[in-house]
Amino acid sequence: MGVTGVNAQVGLLSGICLIVGTMIGSGIFISPKSVLLYSGSVGPCLLIWTACGVLSTLGALCYAELGTMITKSGGEYPYLMEAFGSIVAYLYSWTTVIVLKPSSFAIITLSFAEYTATPFYPGCTPPTVIIKCLAIASLLIIVAINCISVKLASYVQNFFTAAKLVIILVIVVAGIVLLAQGKTQNLSNAFDGSSMSFGAIGLAFYNGLWAYDGWNQLNFITEELRNPYRNLPLAIIIGIPLVTVCYVLVNIAYFTVLTPSELLVSPAVAVTFGDRVLYPLSWIVPLFVAFSTFGAANGSCFTAGRLAFVSGREGHMVKILSYVSLRRYTPSPALIFNGILSLFYIIPADINSLINYFSFAQWAFYGLTALSVIVMRFTRKELHRPVRVPIVIAALIVVVSCYLVLAPIIDQPELEYLYCTIFIFGGLILYYPFVYLKPRWARRIMRPITMHLQLFMEVVPPEDCEPEDPMKSVKF
Repeated sequence: MGVTGVNAQVGLLSGICLIVGTMIGSGIFISPKSVLLYSGSVGPCLLIWTACGVLSTLGALCYAELGTMITKSGGEYPYLMEAFGSIVAYLYSWTTVIVLKPSSFAIITLSFAEYTATPFYPGCTPPTVIIKCLAIASLLIIVAINCISVKLASYVQNFFTAAKLVIILVIVVAGIVLLAQGKTQNLSNAFDGSSMSFGAIGLAFYNGLWAYDGWNQLNFITEELRNPYRNLPLAIIIGIPLVTVCYVLVNIAYFTVLTPSELLVSPAVAVTFGDRVLYPLSWIVPLFVAFSTFGAANGSCFTAGRLAFVSGREGHMVKILSYVSLRRYTPSPALIFNGILSLFYIIPADINSLINYFSFAQWAFYGLTALSVIVMRFTRKELHRPVRVPIVIAALIVVVSCYLVLAPIIDQPELEYLYCTIFIFGGLILYYPFVYLKPRWARRIMRPITMHLQLFMEVVPPEDCEPEDPMKSVKF
């Protein structure tokens, strides 16, 4: 263990499971409708799903170079800090810790609750209060698991990743059988009715890439990854193409049973598919989809806490967030803080508006991170790069990010985008007085608060947290 206070306990298998388990959440079971809606027909829909997988792989390769060059946890945060300085890194941590990570956690737990409650309300929509109560209960359980043990959180992630691969395999095999039986009418004339609108294609990519989101999750826990120079790029190369193949085959399976119009009106595409193909065992679909979303929520929580932890360590968030449990060596204050913020997003939230808000800001930071690959090729030539991607790949991700950020705004301007921009730059109001100036009166106020929280939660600064046997390594 290094100065971080957290152990390197995540191996290659757990790294792959974290990537696959976080990417395959609720998106493939919800987003197919949105991708088809904006693409207009089956052919472009399948092409967009494939293109989203390729883009995610290329983006992740850029992150592989950054993650093996700068072996710090926190996702994009240390890379933006190194390439563009403190202000850009702060604005990223401000936006991601306060909005993006907790809203993503909330989206996934709401999806979990919706799929869990649906079988108990046949023929009607579950009451909103039931969905929100289930989402809150699942959120509390996941936060507790992650606070108790890194090992337990990894085991939970591995189990639920296996479960979601089982249900995807069931859907894909069913689709192959139906194709062999000649159910190809929905796949013929696949490009009739295609939408070529500049903004519509951007929105189709938005929703497809939301289903792929999670390809950068391993970079949030680089310090806890054993042998990151080998395991980080290897987990990316194995995990993301696996997800891409699964997604394309699952969509083809959907179209063997559902016409485009039926798929668009289905409240839960995977459940409708199960009702038509797997009856009387159709109940396994909502069960395993619930497993899938629970696993994705666990992965989201696991990585979100690390960003708040690193931000606190660098002085961009309150210091208590960088503290580590004295007994369990987990960043419990950061995990609890992320959980509390997620609760506020669950209570009033609408999933669709959260997805749009999330995608707009997130892709702006993805583009900046890809740009940092190019910038540091010139400004930090001395850094060792175990993985070196062609600079044209980073340039492509920057261009795609600009398109995904600007196209929907140009095509359909909405106030959500303005609110997001105001919020991001509004962080500067707090940056100058509290981060840059660091006034004494603020430290005098925070010192007793930090001390009492430290005693209450039994946490210490990471440099004071040493395990009993630092040579002991847990393998997965």
